[in-house]
Amino acid sequence: MTRPLRALGAAGLLLAASVVSVTATGGTAHADTKICDKYGSSTIGNRYIVMNNEWGADIPQCIDVTSGGFAVTADHSNATNGAPASYPAIYYGCHYTACSPGTNLPMQISKIKNVASDISFSYPDSGTYDAAYDIWLDPTPKTDGVNKQELMIWFNRQGQIQPVGSKAASATIGGRTWEVWTGNNGANDVVSYVAPSPIKSWNFSILDFINDTKTRGGVTDSWYLTSIQAGFEPWQGGTGLAITSFAASVNGGDGDSGGGGNGGGGPTQQDTPKTDGRTYVVRAGDTLTSIAEREHVPGGWQSLYERNRDVLGADPNLIHPGQQLSL
Repeated sequence: MTRPLRALGAAGLLLAASVVSVTATGGTAHADTKICDKYGSSTIGNRYIVMNNEWGADIPQCIDVTSGGFAVTADHSNATNGAPASYPAIYYGCHYTACSPGTNLPMQISKIKNVASDISFSYPDSGTYDAAYDIWLDPTPKTDGVNKQELMIWFNRQGQIQPVGSKAASATIGGRTWEVWTGNNGANDVVSYVAPSPIKSWNFSILDFINDTKTRGGVTDSWYLTSIQAGFEPWQGGTGLAITSFAASVNGGDGDSGGGGNGGGGPTQQDTPKTDGRTYVVRAGDTLTSIAEREHVPGGWQSLYERNRDVLGADPNLIHPGQQLSL
């Protein structure tokens, strides 16, 4: 029995020919809008870009952009032995000359302290698709075109589809077990991490996956992280796929967190309290008080603020989704 193959991923050669149109034909909108243009895009919270990116099909596809992500409406019917219909996604960083507002990417891997992300998906009961992060790495600080290395994290796989290449190993990353696939799609190398069962939400460090990828190919600390993307590759169906919340933060060794807010006021500087080793990525609607109460932070919001003053800035009332806090 011949296994159906995924001919090209969302970041493959065909995408390279189509995503260029994101900046040419897709205007910049705001959240709470519907985008039906094949390559239309939108901004969320002056921090992320959402793209419809229907690069592999002509059947109508729309995305409803929300303050936390987007929802897909489509009825695709691509063959599962070929490429997917699209890659609607939200991203932080630079992708085909379109950089998200205020991003600190590209950043050299050697300068990265952590890459934190928090994601929540909603899946339909039917369809053939994957839900995947798409992480781009390159030997140069590239902000256009195809990068040399693609790292995919498949949170869900439904139907007879598989990543580029072949299964090479298994790995335990972030306390979870993953199938590891390696290959080349004709434009770039690909390492894919496939969850054995669907994951609907997770707060995790992407740097853990980057470090594993470094052991499997040519990626070194001198390379650059250029973008962090999360979305879906539908072959059949598509309606009901949604990202309900997304946050990403790249923290450099010099304290650069890419989007931390500054303001006036706040507690007087004190000795920084010790952390317990846990971290938390700020979500939409969070406050320091709600985080401290929910995560049982000793000393309450004041202690949480003091240990994260370099990330949060001078105003404890001004926090942003995607900021990574030490608990």
